[in-house]
Amino acid sequence: MASEIYRDTWGIPHLRADSARELARAQGAVTARDRAWQLEVERHRARGTSASFLGAEAVAWDVFARRVRLDDTARRCWAALEERDPETAEWVRAYADGVNEELPRGAAPEFGRVGLAPGRWEPWTPLGVWLATHILFAGFPAKLWRERAVRHLGPEAVGLFATDGPGTSGSNGWLLSGARTTTGQAVLAGDPHRFIEDPGVYQQIHLSCPEFDVVGLAVPGVPGIAHFGHTGTVAWAITNAMADYQDLYEERLRRTGTGVEALGPDGAWRTASRHLETVEVAGEAAVEVEVIETERGPVIVTDTDTDAGATEPATGTAVSLRYPPRVTADLGFGALLPLLRARRVSDVDRAADLWAEPVNVLQAADTDGGLLHRIAGRVPVRAEANRTRLVPAWQPGHEWQGWHEPPRAAELPDGIAVMANQRGLATPLGVEFAPPHRADRIRELLAEKEHWSARDMPVIHMDTHLASAAALLERLAALPELSPEAAALRDRLLHWDRRMDADSADAALYAAVRGAVVRKLAAHPAFAALSVPPAWPEILLPWLALGPRVGFALEHLLRAEELYGVDRQEVVRAALEEVAGRPPGGVWGESHRLVPWRALPQPSYDEPGLSGDHDCVLCTSAVPGVTDLSARGPAARYVWDLARREDSRWVVPFGASGVPGTGHHRDQLPLWLKGDLAPVVTDFDRLTKESDV
Repeated sequence: MASEIYRDTWGIPHLRADSARELARAQGAVTARDRAWQLEVERHRARGTSASFLGAEAVAWDVFARRVRLDDTARRCWAALEERDPETAEWVRAYADGVNEELPRGAAPEFGRVGLAPGRWEPWTPLGVWLATHILFAGFPAKLWRERAVRHLGPEAVGLFATDGPGTSGSNGWLLSGARTTTGQAVLAGDPHRFIEDPGVYQQIHLSCPEFDVVGLAVPGVPGIAHFGHTGTVAWAITNAMADYQDLYEERLRRTGTGVEALGPDGAWRTASRHLETVEVAGEAAVEVEVIETERGPVIVTDTDTDAGATEPATGTAVSLRYPPRVTADLGFGALLPLLRARRVSDVDRAADLWAEPVNVLQAADTDGGLLHRIAGRVPVRAEANRTRLVPAWQPGHEWQGWHEPPRAAELPDGIAVMANQRGLATPLGVEFAPPHRADRIRELLAEKEHWSARDMPVIHMDTHLASAAALLERLAALPELSPEAAALRDRLLHWDRRMDADSADAALYAAVRGAVVRKLAAHPAFAALSVPPAWPEILLPWLALGPRVGFALEHLLRAEELYGVDRQEVVRAALEEVAGRPPGGVWGESHRLVPWRALPQPSYDEPGLSGDHDCVLCTSAVPGVTDLSARGPAARYVWDLARREDSRWVVPFGASGVPGTGHHRDQLPLWLKGDLAPVVTDFDRLTKESDV
């Protein structure tokens, strides 16, 4: 039998082949057919060459990719995979072969717009795509923020601003044991939250061969189904564990006639590798990049980044990044085939032992009643100081000393496990976690009845209650001597149901007051030193911006016993009066609209208004005080039913196709907006054959 491609009514690909290797080739081919432009953008991002056709806006990423050595690390990991696990290496190679067979025929209009011809995928390209997708997942730039905050505000600033920053958290997942379902079999459900991209970051897919039959959400450019899958007898899902597994070292460099040397912890100067690379930029002059690597890792901030004209000197001459795949030459791809072959929770557990990066909370359940709730991934053992701030490379005591044993739950209290980036299993491995509101709210909802079905899950997916509003509302309640307009607005907000619904005028008013409070706090002289953008590379600046930091930490800042002499009641009063004088006059969904990332601007879409907010279960993140627009949200939703896989459900924000204007490019958007889910189909007799491949 040749490899076959089938489609369901949503255009989702269902693949059938004689072997796992042929199936990987078919997966690469169908992904190139559906997502040709997306694949090429990701390949170029992994190599640090995207500015060659995307222009100046992509330079910052390309410079970072070169400095952090993404492509070289992918090649190293590939060479080690070939030696350590040749079966998986051949399977990955087959995926790249499938991409190369189909990519030249990919129907993507974007290629013509930028004058780009599809390039060749190497066997290590999927590893590079994976690494580029997740290199910022652990949020190492937050250590630079803490360094600045402590320098200007003191050590207590770490706790005051300790909440998730740009691009780190928002995902939800929950596991119900059979004792808590209507069928007696477990249900897993959730929604990974990432930057919403068009095409989407997840690809619904069905992979079938004699060894396994799996449905799930794949990462375009990477074979298999890593994060969310259902084999019929076992299902699994993940969220970001918020673990800290990347370190920043302050480096002392000196330039010699032959190169660069770095001072080590033994007091000796040792040669650092150094070479120059060129980033080509469409329509502009090329950019020369100095690539330096010390014994700690690649230098991501060089001594030339903070030359004359800098508003603030860098902490050290340079900063290097140490990250696990660069040290171990292992991205965890050895887990991918065992996951597809899993039949029981014990199989998923063994596969998770091979997982490397990113570090995740993993939940799984099987039809025999087996349950799993654990951490998967590699976190180094090292000094406490490494976890929070930059550490001096020239001082001993900051070396990595092995790996943490991943924590696991011994049992599920009340037959429920919830993962929402909160403190929990991963607490010993991380520093900053998401506030507990989403996790607490999911548990509160699940406690409302004893037994749940797969069809009940959207009520949790779409919940818009904003518990974090309490801190600001408490401040509002205590305000004296307000103008009549402000007093009326306060009373209205105190009677608000705290739901961030798109059609809610009260939610819009709350967001307006919150935004005004954030802006006034950020403008306070106490934080003036943090308001000036530091002289760091552009790619790191979102983590260092004061406004978003204040916005995401607002709850802490309002409830702290003291805040650097800031009169918070006066700030809140002034914000309330400001909004009362010029109220927004609309509903939340008018300003809280979806703004997906696209590598190239597309014909104007009337992007929809959204319900939800950063601390809602429906986590459609705005940046309080900066913008109500939402670039982050549920990149997919899933419900895995262990009683009957065909009763499982899923949805993505747009559609199965990455080609603008085609029927399945945006056909799931109405479902995603309403909280509806598409059925999971696994019977090939109910599918339409598209072609052999």
